[in-house]
This record gives sequence, structure tokens and C-alpha cells, in this order.
Amino acid sequence: MFDDFIDSFWPYTIDGLALGAIYALVALGYTMVYGVLRLINFAHAEIWMVGTFVALGSVQLLGVSSAGGVALIGLVAVMALAAAVVSGGTAMLLEVAAYRPLRKKGASRLAALISAIGASIFLQQLFATVVIPVVFGKSEAQGKLPVNEHFVERTNVIDVGPIVISNDKLIVFLGAVLMMIALDQFVNRTKLGRGIRATAQDPQAAVLMGVNIDRVVSATFLVGGAMAGVAAVLYFVRFEQAWYFAGFLLGIKAFTAAVLGGIGNIRGALVGGFALGLFEMYGSSIFGAEWRDVVAFSVLILVLMFRPTGILGESLQQARA
Repeated sequence: MFDDFIDSFWPYTIDGLALGAIYALVALGYTMVYGVLRLINFAHAEIWMVGTFVALGSVQLLGVSSAGGVALIGLVAVMALAAAVVSGGTAMLLEVAAYRPLRKKGASRLAALISAIGASIFLQQLFATVVIPVVFGKSEAQGKLPVNEHFVERTNVIDVGPIVISNDKLIVFLGAVLMMIALDQFVNRTKLGRGIRATAQDPQAAVLMGVNIDRVVSATFLVGGAMAGVAAVLYFVRFEQAWYFAGFLLGIKAFTAAVLGGIGNIRGALVGGFALGLFEMYGSSIFGAEWRDVVAFSVLILVLMFRPTGILGESLQQARA
């Protein structure tokens, strides 16, 4: 068991980092909304799911049968732009329809949480009963839509001893890192980013200083949704499938990553995402693939028991630290 882990250490590490990069991007949406509104947006997983179908639709609309090299990079860029726009726009609509009315009325966080769960189920069923049959012409019982032909021409880009990295894994990792850097610079260096950090630190003081809270909240949902859209494209490139219920498990794991790194802490979400991806893959190696989800949720339980603030602690406003 452990001998297999040692022999396959590098392959599992590479797979863990690629998976963790996706978790980290999705976790950013959870952590940004929590940092600003102190709300766990459980419908965020379905925002990610929307992005996977945008990616699938892009491949079908462009008529791509296979892509590799520079063509694959260009295709990923097109899909990422489309998914970021659609997922970000969906997230903004979600905020306006499901959260803003409650916030204006001073409703409790429990009411907002219930609204998030309702919005999540609504989006799932909307895709299962309308989008999949009407737009994609599919009617599978579970709505699972694997790509008929693998459109990604997988080749090994790096092959040095035990370290072998294929082009799809490299695109996933580098794409996620670029988006993380862009978000970090946005939050720390732009006027709107400062408004987000100010609102997270003290909403009342931010209002007195002229910050438009509605604008900040909308921007937070837009950016978080865009990150989820890009994460969906990277997931689609790696696994080449879209499924209306796929967001349920992945969303919980991304939330676990946010808690592991420190809910409300942007850099904590990144650390938590990569750590969770590695824990999952190492756990699969040691205990078996069937224990993969058990390992992930065991990590969540242990973190909540022994360090509920996460590895880096809670604090969106300390992103500059």
C-alpha cells in the first residue's frame, strides 16, 4: 500500500495539484461572498455547473473534433471568456433575485442560507428539465453528457524522470494560477477591490466613506462567478464532461477547501484548494480510490474540530498581508 504510494508519488502529486487548482478557483467564490456578506453561497456550485455547459456548448458550436498545442490553448481561452461572462452574469442575477431582497429587508442569515439552497435546487432542475433537453437535445435520465470524442489531444509536455505532465494538466494548473494572480491584484490594487476589502472589514464605515455597498456586492458575485466559470472550463478540459448534478459534490469539496484555508481569506482559499487536492490523491493512493471522498470530508471534520479558522485564518480584508 505505502510502497505503491512511494512509487507513484509524483503522478499523484501532479494530479492532486491539477485537481486542487480547480477546487481553489471555485473556493474563491465561496470565500469572497462570505468575506463581504458573511453568507455561505451554496448556490455557487451551480454557478460552476453553468460554466461546464457553456464549455460544452462552445465545443459543439465551434464544431471542434480535436485540438492540441496552440489550438487547444486558443480554444480554452475562448471557452474561459464565454464561461466567465455567463457564470459571472448568472451569479449577479442570483444575487439580485435571491439575496438582495432579503438583505434590504434585514432578513436573518438563516433566511439567506435557505434562499441559497432553494436557488441551487432551482438551477439544477432548470438544466435537467429545460436546458439539457431543449438546448443540447439530450434526455439522459441523469443528464450526464460525456463528449462523444475526446477533443483534447493529450500529449506529454514535460517528461523528466518520474515527473510526467500532460498538456491538459499543465493548462489546468497554469490557467488557475494566472486567474489567482489576477484576482489577488484586482483585490489589492484596484479601487473596486479596496471597496470589497473595506466592506468586508466594516460595512458601516465603508458606507460612511462613500462605498456603494450594492455595487460592491454585485462585483463580488460577478468576480466569484467568473472564477467559477474559468474553473468549469478547466474541469471540462481535464474530464471532458458536463452534468447538471456535478456541482453538488465538487461544491462541497470547494467549500471544504475554503474552510481548510480560512473561509473569507482569498489566499487561504488557494492554499486550501491545493492542499485538499493533494490530500485526496494521496489518500486514494494509500487507502484506495473508493476512500477519496472520505479523505476529503475527514479533512473538513478535523479542521472544524481543531482549527475552525483554517490554516491562514478568516479575513478578506487582510489580503494584502
